[in-house]
Amino acid sequence: MPTATNDGVSLHYETTGDGPTVVFVGDVSYGAWLWGWHHDAVAGPYEALVWDLRGTGESDAPAGPYDVGTLAADLEAVLADHGVRSGHLVGAGLGGMVALQYAHEYARARTLTLYNTTASGSDVDADALDSLALGNGPEQSLDGAFSPQFRENATAVVDRITDWRQTEDATGDAFAAQATAMTDFSAPPLYEVTEPAEVYYGVDDTVVPGDAAERLGADLPRGEATAVEGRHLSFVEHSRAVTDRLVAFLDEHTESER
Repeated sequence: MPTATNDGVSLHYETTGDGPTVVFVGDVSYGAWLWGWHHDAVAGPYEALVWDLRGTGESDAPAGPYDVGTLAADLEAVLADHGVRSGHLVGAGLGGMVALQYAHEYARARTLTLYNTTASGSDVDADALDSLALGNGPEQSLDGAFSPQFRENATAVVDRITDWRQTEDATGDAFAAQATAMTDFSAPPLYEVTEPAEVYYGVDDTVVPGDAAERLGADLPRGEATAVEGRHLSFVEHSRAVTDRLVAFLDEHTESER
């Protein structure tokens, strides 16, 4: 299993498929399971690269605090280690912030797909974010992530997610360090982030308000915002529709560069 290193921190990543690279950047605490549905949709015609943020999964968990700039440098280390010349970035929550920072600082980003994220950590409801921590209990910690209907009607999926979280999610100090990185974030000048960008947000997300995500889509020069039913993990709850849109977006911009 490949690892990259940034400033002595070991960062685990995995890749599947051939073709242009699609890089998945996780949200506060969530492990690689978060991208299972997206991974299946893109791997094959694209190379899917999934990595564990510092503090998560099989990556090292150094003492915090963490910040988005450091996490963007971690991403650069991963892409450099794998020899990725350019990649499509897909980020959720904190991962969306990392993608924004990365696109501004480094030269490898081709497109941005951002889920339930914002340009300013001041928009994030810190209490709602903290409620997602696994330490609150498996059921309670999913309340802000998924709608009641999803948790009632997709019990087998929810049970699998609960199992995955036990081994992959960041907890304790690592959760707190990642949460601080999210709430302290201030985006670089968005007019300088010129990659094609699609922003999706959950209409009932209590962590990142929809109007903050709408502003992000409007402020990115080539951005567009779209509402999705659901809460903070709306893009998982409605993965089929969202990944169909993602693949169409990737195809459009891959074809345009040929």
